[in-house]
Amino acid sequence: MPDDSRHSSAASAEAAGSALPLAGLRVLDLTLARAGPTCVRHLADWGAEIIRVEPPGASDALGGARDGFDFTNLHRNKRGIVLDLKHPDGHAAFLKLAETADIVVENMRMQVKHRLKIDYDTLSARNPRLIYASISGFGQTGPYSTRGGVDQIAQGMGGLMTITGEKGRGPMRVGIPINDLTAGNLLALAIMMALYEREKTGRGRYVSTSLLEAQVFMLDFQATRFLQKGEVAGQAGNDHPVNTPMGVFPSADKPINIAASSPKLWEVFCRVAGREDWLTKPEWKTVEGRTKDRSAVNAAIAEVTRQQPSEYWILKLEEAGIPCGPINDIREVFEDPQVQHLGMVWQIPHETLGQAGVVRTPINIQGHTPGIRRGVPGLGEHSDEILAEAGLGAEEIAKLRANKVIGG
Repeated sequence: MPDDSRHSSAASAEAAGSALPLAGLRVLDLTLARAGPTCVRHLADWGAEIIRVEPPGASDALGGARDGFDFTNLHRNKRGIVLDLKHPDGHAAFLKLAETADIVVENMRMQVKHRLKIDYDTLSARNPRLIYASISGFGQTGPYSTRGGVDQIAQGMGGLMTITGEKGRGPMRVGIPINDLTAGNLLALAIMMALYEREKTGRGRYVSTSLLEAQVFMLDFQATRFLQKGEVAGQAGNDHPVNTPMGVFPSADKPINIAASSPKLWEVFCRVAGREDWLTKPEWKTVEGRTKDRSAVNAAIAEVTRQQPSEYWILKLEEAGIPCGPINDIREVFEDPQVQHLGMVWQIPHETLGQAGVVRTPINIQGHTPGIRRGVPGLGEHSDEILAEAGLGAEEIAKLRANKVIGG
């Protein structure tokens, strides 16, 4: 007998998706790697209809396979089509899809979309309401515009590796692909702005960002230290660049983070630590003085904090209103009661894995409950139905398949 429960569950999920804020929007997803898919994941999780367009024989660079941990985390809630954009018939089919799309997202090298004739000018001529969104390594114009870029290259070029890690240890990358993720987040924000504008003008817009722009933006106050005072920040390890004490301190069992640099928090911290005498030291009365004498301040605090276990200090400091917290490994993150309360894990159905854990959207909108409506699409899994929806007849679709323009 057919598994009616599975079909009922899928129908229920689709119905729930129809009530989400982005329901009714159609997105053509031409992205690969991580930055572009990060953007599209926001749209997918909040109800947009995503059509992932892949070339014949596609494989993703992440995770090693379509059932790898990266691919499953990035490509849930989508349908998939295989389409050869280099073939005239494949190009024509894509143009037909673009005529009814609201958004196209891509993160090819700048010149590739023009070579394939799927750039904004080409598509918007057929669909003036289209919002076309791009991520590149270094920008759509300028001397580096034709270069390919990856996250770590942008970390280096954008200054992050010179302010990460301990002094004297040499450049250090951040442990997550921060520019891929930030660029994807920013592009999703740009799409929302363009959608809002379209409500007023009736016309779409070309929006873009890059890994380098994302990284320079993320330098934040470290950048303005230079722009306003000429200060070139260096590596500060686990310490805050300019505030003391704020960093990692030992306890009897494991290190903890403590942030007590403001005048009020410093005074409270000294009393909780049982070291009111620190308040009388002239050189430690200001945050500037404590930062100048940071090694001595940190050493003095460490002598106190290592006498009790981490839970003792976290309880005492929290009661006193001092920000603090444990330093968790990844397993401990997902065992944390607050993380579990927040429901940061979704389970997605997967053809070969059965169920796969992925990280849920971090966005919360009162009255809406996003979730998994679809698992990860197989390569070209929905090619025929997507083209049929675009108006192609059965014979046309069969011809495209025979000519290997589509797959799945």
